[in-house]
Amino acid sequence: MADKPVRADKATAVAELTEHFRKAEATVLTEYRGLTVAQLTQLRRSLGRETTYAVAKNTLAKRAAAEAGITGLDELFTGPTALTFVSGDVVEAAKGLREFAKANPKLVIKGGIFEGRAITADDVNKLADLESREVLLAKLAGAMKGNLSKAAALFQAPLAKTARLAAALQEKREKEGQA
Repeated sequence: MADKPVRADKATAVAELTEHFRKAEATVLTEYRGLTVAQLTQLRRSLGRETTYAVAKNTLAKRAAAEAGITGLDELFTGPTALTFVSGDVVEAAKGLREFAKANPKLVIKGGIFEGRAITADDVNKLADLESREVLLAKLAGAMKGNLSKAAALFQAPLAKTARLAAALQEKREKEGQA
């Protein structure tokens, strides 16, 4: 009878992890062996509100990933594993993990899932090298504003040219009328 509550706890944990896998934009697996509770707390804070960092048993995490329809992670579920579920900006989360791993070499980025496919630790680092969503949107807005200004000038050019032509014709007629 003592096994039943444990199984219920495991089923609840798998259900929670499955939900995280389904809702996350990306999931990054890390090994946290040797990090203190204080360091893990610092990591969780540095990742922001839209990212969840959860320590989970490999067997439960594997089962949850399978239930969520995620494949390609089985070889990463070795050693102590923590899952980083990213619901917000994936680039910012990747940068946060990489910066924390630089300061705390005991954190090892193993790989993960992004846009439905398995990614390696190198892929996570490549994501971290990208500019954040806000920076890219700002650049896009700037480019669009510049193009709109050019378009407005282009549309005004024929009108201005026509006005100059009309003024020149009027001036020519006045000169011809005086002659």
